[in-house]
This record gives sequence, C-alpha cells and structure tokens, in this order.
Amino acid sequence: MIHKIIKFFVVSAILGAAFLIGMFAYAYYAVDSDVKRLINYTPDLSTEILDRNGKHLGYIFKKHHRLYANYNEIPVSIIEGVVAMEDTKFFEHSGVNPDAILRAIIKDIKARRFVEGGSTITQQLIKNMFLSRKKKLSRKIKEIILALKLENKLSKEQILERYLNIIAYGNNYLGIKTAAEGYFRKPLHELTLKESAILVAIPNAPSYYNPLRHYDRVIKRANLILNRLYKLGWLTKSEYDAAIKERPKVYKTTLAQNNAPYIVDEVVRRFKKRFPDLKVGGYKIYTTIDLEKQKIAREVLKSNLMKLLDSRGEDINSSDLNGAIVATENKTGDILALVGGVDYKKSSFNRATMIQRQPGSAFKPFVYQTALDNGYNPATKLTDLARTFKYKVNGKEKVWAPQNYERNFKGFITLREALVHSRNVATVNLVYDLGLQKIRKRLALLDVKNIPNDLSISLGNLALSPLKMAQIYTVFSNSGHMIEPRLVGKIVSKQNSVIFETRPKEIANFTKPEQAYLMTSILQDVIKRGTGKNAAVEGIELAGKTGTTNNYIDAWFCGYSPTITTIVWYGRDKYKPIFKGATGGKVAAPAFAKFYRKLLITEPNIERKFTKPKGVMSGYINGKRELYTKASPLPKSDPNEDLYESGSNIPGQDENNDTLETISPVDSNIIEIYDNNQPPPKKPLDNSDDVEVLF
Repeated sequence: MIHKIIKFFVVSAILGAAFLIGMFAYAYYAVDSDVKRLINYTPDLSTEILDRNGKHLGYIFKKHHRLYANYNEIPVSIIEGVVAMEDTKFFEHSGVNPDAILRAIIKDIKARRFVEGGSTITQQLIKNMFLSRKKKLSRKIKEIILALKLENKLSKEQILERYLNIIAYGNNYLGIKTAAEGYFRKPLHELTLKESAILVAIPNAPSYYNPLRHYDRVIKRANLILNRLYKLGWLTKSEYDAAIKERPKVYKTTLAQNNAPYIVDEVVRRFKKRFPDLKVGGYKIYTTIDLEKQKIAREVLKSNLMKLLDSRGEDINSSDLNGAIVATENKTGDILALVGGVDYKKSSFNRATMIQRQPGSAFKPFVYQTALDNGYNPATKLTDLARTFKYKVNGKEKVWAPQNYERNFKGFITLREALVHSRNVATVNLVYDLGLQKIRKRLALLDVKNIPNDLSISLGNLALSPLKMAQIYTVFSNSGHMIEPRLVGKIVSKQNSVIFETRPKEIANFTKPEQAYLMTSILQDVIKRGTGKNAAVEGIELAGKTGTTNNYIDAWFCGYSPTITTIVWYGRDKYKPIFKGATGGKVAAPAFAKFYRKLLITEPNIERKFTKPKGVMSGYINGKRELYTKASPLPKSDPNEDLYESGSNIPGQDENNDTLETISPVDSNIIEIYDNNQPPPKKPLDNSDDVEVLF
C-alpha cells in the first residue's frame, strides 16, 4: 500500500514537473509578439513646433506628453543612479537575478503575502509595458520568461533606453527627457547631479515624490540616492558634498510649454489631415515664425488695447474688444509673427486667420494702383465733386449720393492727395471713370473672393482676414509680386528625415516694380502727413494705409517697411462699434508704430530705407515735385500754375520727350446705372479716418 502511495506521488510529481515545463515552454514561445513590441518599440511621441531659428514654440500630443531620449543622450549620472537603486547587478545578470528573487520569496513567506518582487530593470520594463502591477504568480512567471527572451534580443543599453523612456515621472510626463524639460527646463546633458538624482527618485512613487507638491520629500530621496552612489564609489567625496547641498529650482511648466498658442493651433489646423498621426508622430515642425518678433507682436497688440480701454474706462477683463496682428517678410511671404487675439486663455479663436471683416479704406490702394497702371499719375487730378448715382431695384429707381465726412468737396484733387487723405467721393468717381469691369478684372489677380460687382468696391466692400490682407499688401511691399504667406518651412520625422518642405511661392505678378514704388511713395505720405500719422516711427521709412468701417466696427492699419509687412486689426467679435471715433489711425496705427519701434531696438541693423527701382523719375508739375514712370507719365501742367523743370526732364513730357496726354475727369452730376450693376448696399460700407459715406 505504501509502495503504491509513493509511486503515485512520484508519478504525480513527474507529471506536474512535465506540465510546468510544458507550460513554461509554451509560454516561452507564446510571448514572441510581446518581445517584438519591445524590440521594435515605437511609442506615441509628442510633436514639437519650432520657430525659424529652431527655438521652441510648443508641443502637441494626444494623451500623454513624451519626448524620446536615445541612450547616448542620457547622462551617466542617471544611468548609475537607476542601476544603483533598482538593480545593482543589471550589467551582470541575464534578465533575472536569482539572489534577488530568493530574498523576495523569503520575505513573502514571512509576511504570508507578496510584499517584494525582486524584479530586475528588465522585468520592470516588461511590467510597465505589458503587465498589471498586481503581484500574482502567473504574472511573475510571464515576467521572467519575457525578461529572459528580451535579454537575448536587446543589449543592456537598449533595455535601459526603453526603460527610461517608458516610465512615468508624474505631472503627465512620460520618459526621462520629458521630465527634465518639464521640471528643470533643461536638456538632459545640462542636468546637475542633484537634478539627475531627483529624476531617478520620482518613478519609485511619482505622486508621493512629485517635486512640485512634495519638494522636501523628493530631496530627501535624492540625497539617499547620492549617498548610495558615494558608497558604491561612483561619486567622489567632493562631488557628493556639493550635490547634497544643492536645492535645484523646479518649474511648474505647462505640458505643451506653449510660447505661441495661436501658431500651434494654426499648424494643427493646417496639417492634421495631411498627417493623421500629427499629435503622436514625434515630428519636428519648423515654422517661419521668429519667436522674438512673435513676442513683440503679442505685447504691442495687448498693451495698445489696454491703453485704449483705459482711456475709455473699460475693463479689459470684461471687454469684448479684441485684435490681431500679422507680420510677414516682404520677399518670401514668411509669416514672422501671427497673433490671433489679445489673450489666448480668454479666447483661442484666431482672428488673424479666421475672421472675415471689411477692410474699408485699407483696400483703396489696389484701386489706385490699377489707375496708375492705366496711365494715371500721382499728380493726375481726380474729381472730388458730388455725384448722384441712379440704379434700379425690382424696377424701382434708387439714388446713391456718396459724400465726404467734412460735408465738403475739393472740386479737383490729385490722385496722391485723394489717397493720402482717403477721400471717398474721389475714389468712387475714380472707379466710375476707370470702368468697373476693368478694375474687377485687375483685382481678380489678388486671389480674393466675392469682389463686388458695383461701385462699393471703391470703399472696400468685401470680407478679408488680416492674413489675407498681409498677402495682398505684398503687391506693394514686394515690388508688384504678390507672395503667398508661408507658415511652415519643413517637417522632420522622428527618424530625422525631411518629409515636407516648402519654398516661397509667387501667386501673381500684379504690377511692375516701378509702378509699385509710386504707390509706396503715396503710402509713405499717408504716414507722414495723412490719416496714418500715428504710424510714423523715427529712423525707418514706413508706408501704409488706414481703414475704418462704418460705425467704427473695424479699425485697420496695413503697412510695411523695406523688409516687413505688418497688418493690425481691432474690433469686436459681435460686429458692434469699437467706440465713436475709433478710426484705424487712432486705434490700429499706434500698435503698428510700436511694433517697429521695438523692432529697431532688437534689430538695429534692419534695412531702413526703400530702394527706388529703375524707371522711376521725378519732375515738377504745378510747382511741386512728383514721381513718374513711362506707364504713369506726368500730366500736363495747369496753365494757371507755375511750371518748373527738373534736370533735363521737361514737365509734361516723358524721358523720350514725347508729349503726354491730359486725362480729363468726367464732370457730369447725375450718372444712371442700368447695365446689370448691383445696387450699392443699404448700409454705409466705409469710414476712413477723415471721411464717411452717406446714402
């Protein structure tokens, strides 16, 4: 009987051992997929957005913020700290430490429960990657199997690299590189010994040792780590003493570390369809933004608004007045600064790219440029006399009689003076004299939608964003060539290869350089002595135009220096008046000027004078010096005014001494419009700084 019992137990033991060996063997080969995931480890990584000089703008990510650090990026102090505290024999064992397991088993038996796991760094990596944190025998067996297999596939350095990029460091930081930049705002190679020790301490209990909430607690843990390194002989006495005394500054950093939130949002909006993994792909997106100019733009937009509100006794916290500013490089179209509102936290809506508002008189230069390109000269006389325009709506006759703000008329005024002082009536008459369809055909080159098919085109009756205004103003700032605004220069993958790249793109050749310079000279006068005097900055030549829409709904200043185009807009999101008298010259122009004043401080060597192209000449007409070109010759002098010569150029003649033809203005008082023209809108469309339209 006893013999049978012994035989039973022996057989059972053999079968049990065979079963365990079989299960172990099955498990060993069944976990191949898990091992492959660690070998080909591709975690979700945050994408970084940078400025044109590689300066950080912000991070975007899906759930967790994680940056990846290659092994050679990780400081020796961190490697030694982790090994000293977590697995001293890491570089000696094959994934499992039998001595540690035996010690853990003894402690578990004494406690009659699982209290210690005896896990190596390899096992901890596996546990963090695949397994639950519950201490079960089945989990432990699988952990050991995975560790043994992993050690056969990866080097110790590769295992440590994955381990330090997987573990959590609190504050939603995943990975050692993320934690270093988040807590200390430093790259890994700049960490001190104490900072390294703090990062080694945190993963043991990320919440308990969170340096933002429990600074002294994590410092104590870091000191223990330093002491351990010293006892192992991995730190000298002087290194240890200096590190123990150090109390590093810890920063409360936002996860995105966003220095330009409107830029970051715009990048995501533009590229999320092209790159579906944009937030997890670990890309580096190099924008055209200049971080310093972005900061200047943000500051001037807000400080100017605060000054406006303060003068009105309006509280900035409750006010719905907002603004936008865009600055682009003339020759390339590169967006150097783009701010979509005065306070991103209060409103993330990007007014620089997403609003569509009437530009008012800021659009007039395009009408006047068309006139210059059709034989007009800055000295050409325009009609500033009242005209009544008749049209029909549903068979009923209507009347439109635009008037100037001063309720007066100059009779005849030069093209230059009409634009410098933003005379509405002269502009409307100019459009009529030139021909509406001729102007619409030319303006179609601007790539602008919904250009009006009536005389309201004279007054900027169309909807454009500040960014679009920056685009079309390159017609003047870039010698007649309109350039597409460019936000992103290139996108680099996590494998460090360029996967997307752009180049400056010309959209249209709107006019010739010499013709564009005529407009620049007029727009310079707008700032020197016209409606844009508040935009003047000593020490740099600037050109630009004010724009104010009816009832002071929108206030614009659109202008440029020899190198940079800048658009400023202020208004209320609900299309309510800013306040009475809130013109572009009073509201937007000061911010424009402040932007360039600060720019001269940060970039004293910036180009300051416009370059006159070939083909631009000057002469005297009626006693005044004026520019002219072959396409825009000087008009004949008024015989009642004095005539002066300039060099060999005779007034009233071009450089070839060909007689110039006088352009006579139309002088009728009532104009009937029946040729399928749409009637002017029911409400006034534009108020320049000096004039308004009345119907």
